[in-house]
Amino acid sequence: MSVNKVILVGNVGKDPEVRYVEQNMPVANFTLATTEKGYTTQSGTVVPDRTEWHNIVVWRGLAKVAENYIRKGTQLYLEGRIRTRNWTDQNGATRYTTEIYAENIELLGKRPEGGVAPLTPSNNQQQSQSQGPVPTSPPAAPANNDEANDLPF
Repeated sequence: MSVNKVILVGNVGKDPEVRYVEQNMPVANFTLATTEKGYTTQSGTVVPDRTEWHNIVVWRGLAKVAENYIRKGTQLYLEGRIRTRNWTDQNGATRYTTEIYAENIELLGKRPEGGVAPLTPSNNQQQSQSQGPVPTSPPAAPANNDEANDLPF
């Protein structure tokens, strides 16, 4: 068995770049910064903050969400999987890049100054109906066995 799961909480480094590929399918790319806070050891050694930059890729409905709601500085929670791809550059050298293919995104924090409105439960539902899957919470479990017995199968 193997698991490829990434969970990140961080701030968007640049506005998403959205393009449309075959059959008008949207794909968005942006960067996400995660920072480990620095500290001072007991001996007085100062360890500075350490920021990692992640390349994020989102497809279909999530790409539309990125296009409409995510801007530089937006704080996000995201889940996805890590992928490394390679290509040959103009000089014949093999190049590599590691990307996070996001499968679930949740906007965190308050609305940025002059930014767009964050998703709310009401427009989140409208968004998912009109533009494909948008991350939502799993449905609540039945409160009692009577509800579970009402299933049509």
